[in-house]
Amino acid sequence: MSMCTSADCKLCEFLSSKEDLETSFNRVETQKAKCKFGKNGVCCKLCSNGPCKITPKSPRGVCGADADTIVARNFLRAIAAGSACYLHVVETTATNLKNIGEGKGNLKIKSPETLDNLANIFEIVESDINQKAIKVADAVLKDLYKPRHEKMDLVKKLAYTPRFKKWEELNILPGGAKSEVFDAIVKTSTNLSSDPVDMLFNALNLGISTGIYGLVLTNLLNDVILGAPKIRQAKVGFRVIDEDYINIMTTGHQHSNIAHLQDRLIDKDVKKRAIEAGAKGFRLVGCTCVGQDLQLRGEHYTEVFSGHAGNNYTSEAVLATGGIDLIVSEFNCTIPGLEPVAEKFKVKMLCTDDVAKKKNADYIRFDMEKAEDLSETIISEALESYTNRRKTVKIDIPKDHGHDDVVTGVSEGSLKEFLGGNWNGLIDLIAKGKIKGIAGVVGCSNLTAKGHDVFTVELTKELIKRDILVLSAGCSSGGLENVGLMSPGAAELAGDNLKEVCKSLGIPPVLNFGPCLAIGRLEMVATELAETLGVDIPQLPLVLSAPQWLEEQALADAAFGLTLGLPLHVAISPFIDGSPVVTKVLEEDLVNITGGRLIVEEDVVKAADELEKIIETRRTQMNI
Repeated sequence: MSMCTSADCKLCEFLSSKEDLETSFNRVETQKAKCKFGKNGVCCKLCSNGPCKITPKSPRGVCGADADTIVARNFLRAIAAGSACYLHVVETTATNLKNIGEGKGNLKIKSPETLDNLANIFEIVESDINQKAIKVADAVLKDLYKPRHEKMDLVKKLAYTPRFKKWEELNILPGGAKSEVFDAIVKTSTNLSSDPVDMLFNALNLGISTGIYGLVLTNLLNDVILGAPKIRQAKVGFRVIDEDYINIMTTGHQHSNIAHLQDRLIDKDVKKRAIEAGAKGFRLVGCTCVGQDLQLRGEHYTEVFSGHAGNNYTSEAVLATGGIDLIVSEFNCTIPGLEPVAEKFKVKMLCTDDVAKKKNADYIRFDMEKAEDLSETIISEALESYTNRRKTVKIDIPKDHGHDDVVTGVSEGSLKEFLGGNWNGLIDLIAKGKIKGIAGVVGCSNLTAKGHDVFTVELTKELIKRDILVLSAGCSSGGLENVGLMSPGAAELAGDNLKEVCKSLGIPPVLNFGPCLAIGRLEMVATELAETLGVDIPQLPLVLSAPQWLEEQALADAAFGLTLGLPLHVAISPFIDGSPVVTKVLEEDLVNITGGRLIVEEDVVKAADELEKIIETRRTQMNI
């Protein structure tokens, strides 16, 4: 079967050897013919007069909506859906923290320091750690559930003050986040808003609550529950799968949902059951963003977490190794393509959140109060699966895939600690030109921007060659780490100045912040750098690229980046090209509104040129 290419050559070799296995790599070849109206965002199917498509001869739909209205409506509706996904995650995480505080789930808080920090920010005075956890969680949930006309309290407490003032000036501060999503769906329904600029401002509004709550707060709440990240070296790729263990693969974004399972799998009685079944014990194999989250905090779970195998479009191949005995999924990016592969390799699937219910999976609703029962069910299912499937399924794990020395556990806190407890050293390196600037290469993996992780990897190599330090978060990290760019040896690929910095510090030129949620951690780094320098975020020599964005969540991330005032590059247009107004606002006018702007460039070198030019301009403006 024909298949698309990947930056990960070992992955391609492995999939090519599985001639009877169909994966996304094969299906992308049969889906190459794209609908031009869909790509341009000018298709509307909101009512039975349609679907309508806009052409020069038919510039309006039956109802009279023009290209600008239709494109803006589709764009806002996609961002509302993406924002809803992130808000679901932070809601789950805050609820889990509250339940832990109430004594449910038999779990202890692993980072009281992070909890203290949040309590201070929220102005909560409480000495009892459990009551403090309840009050912090309640503050988050209260904001999420406010009506739209009541502004959320925590935005002002968490946002960088100059940014908050800008958002206030633009009248885009969000009310209750879930209400904002609800009303955005209303606004984009049939025969309601036809104002494209108003809808774009609404998208920025959703970007703020996505970023402050869905990204920043989810990370910090997870740190409280699961432990703060610590920098270390770790294994990645297929080599993390050890056939001597009962391997449970996790997919999704809601790390706190498996907090109890992580602890339970290393209890003596559970390990004994694995040994009696013929295995050495249990292992969690990370895949997709929850795997990156596990890896981020892997220092706390070395006994049970084997490592991160790969991103969303590597997950089918991970199953095809035969070494996975059970899948536990709780959110996206659990692609439907896993289902036939799981069936072929006799891997049972369990889902713990009905928003991610897979067709062939058993659904067991996660409830912190019943966390012990859920962990027992997962353990029993994994044992049964291991016992039954290992007799007939061939194990084929390419141990030369991936690397043993990926630097992980990087966060706003661990990086600052590594640099001596402040940002002065990094700022000094930037001022001296040893590091020209910083690029956040973030987001998803797709199979259409030159192939699986191809654009991400090629752009990253171009940027580090120009002495631009790269920070990554999301499925992009899975692609970059599996090809070695997050290992110290990658310093050889950097420009002379950045290479010297990396070798002196013993770090790679690409720093792994973990899951897509950790885009919020990049915002915290940007905020602290700007605060140290006494400037606003748009003045920093800092750029963003989400070259292989995939889904609606990525567009919500993009909205957050644009509200922060950052230039954001994408390799594939977010389906806006059919509207001159939407394109002009996002690509030109926005720079004079928030400071950010969208850059659509499908050529790797040209994209790197543009991002480097922006960094150099900002260096000049800062007199460095």
